[in-house]
Amino acid sequence: MSKIRAAVCHEFGKPLVIEEVELRAPEAGEVEVTLSACAICFSDISYLDGGWGGTLPAVYGHEASGHISAIGPGVTGHKLGDPVIVTLLRSCGTCPTCGTGHPSRCETPYDRDHGPLKTVDGGILHHGLKTGAFAEKAVVHASQIAPLPEGIPMDAASLLSCGVITGVGAVVNTGQVRPGEVVVVIGAGGVGLNAIQGARIAGASRIIAVDMTEAKLAAAKEFGATDGVLATEEKPWSMARDIAGRGADAVFVTVGAIPAFDTAPRFLAPGGRMVMVGMPHSGAMSTYEPVIIAALAQSMIGSVMGDTVLARDIRWMVDLYQQGRLKLDELISGRWSLDQINEAIADTRSGAARRNVIVF
Repeated sequence: MSKIRAAVCHEFGKPLVIEEVELRAPEAGEVEVTLSACAICFSDISYLDGGWGGTLPAVYGHEASGHISAIGPGVTGHKLGDPVIVTLLRSCGTCPTCGTGHPSRCETPYDRDHGPLKTVDGGILHHGLKTGAFAEKAVVHASQIAPLPEGIPMDAASLLSCGVITGVGAVVNTGQVRPGEVVVVIGAGGVGLNAIQGARIAGASRIIAVDMTEAKLAAAKEFGATDGVLATEEKPWSMARDIAGRGADAVFVTVGAIPAFDTAPRFLAPGGRMVMVGMPHSGAMSTYEPVIIAALAQSMIGSVMGDTVLARDIRWMVDLYQQGRLKLDELISGRWSLDQINEAIADTRSGAARRNVIVF
């Protein structure tokens, strides 16, 4: 076991505490990564608020990058010092969903209460989101990392671990947007901006961003939105239809707000699909009029982590970034130290940030 500094959640809704914790060495199939950066995602905040339950104390954080500093038995294809991203996408490779090419839906359970972390007195320390990256180092399963080219900025690279693959992947993998289709993206935050640039990369003819503020709509246009509609309008779906001349082929809900889920089907054209990306708190309910969805042959699809296959998608996205076709640096609103993590979380909560990054 080694001692590292981590931001620990001891009570839901309370500030994190920076303290020493114990991290064991990687076991079979695992690697240790000394972290360079970890972005703050709203999924972390939902856990910190107790919105999805879980055991405490816990170390959250899952959108990270760094360099491999130890390798467990049986791990091949990696060497010490390799730059990698670290994700929550832990896959066994053999269950039915992994076997059919969908590792983000892996069915093999993982006991996060008995992972690589312990308190300094040997007590249980929950391995939050299977990653525990609000810390100086992380030990994860080898399936949770993907290689990076030398020289890529590690703060920008960390965003590939969640926000980028979730947004771009929802459009390209889950929603399968085709050239010429009309796309509506509800929410122009960190994930929404990536869904927008995913739609641009996929060749959508119209990309209509819907958000609560003009500032967010302006940011959406930087990332490829052709148009913007304020969600505060009486009937934003009518405005979107006026812009495109018809309903949307695909609507992506990238926020966890129930009103966004309730109204999203109104934006759809006949045969259109609603892709649910944002994740409300457990127990939150939405309502629909099934007869309309059935009569218009519309569909609803859930998207977890953009249905990403790390070995396939990260290499492609890094290539797009290096060509200047995928924006990463522009997503970073602020860089903070581990000791400033509570301030960074508060800034993220305000809704003004695209992505705040903890830099080690």
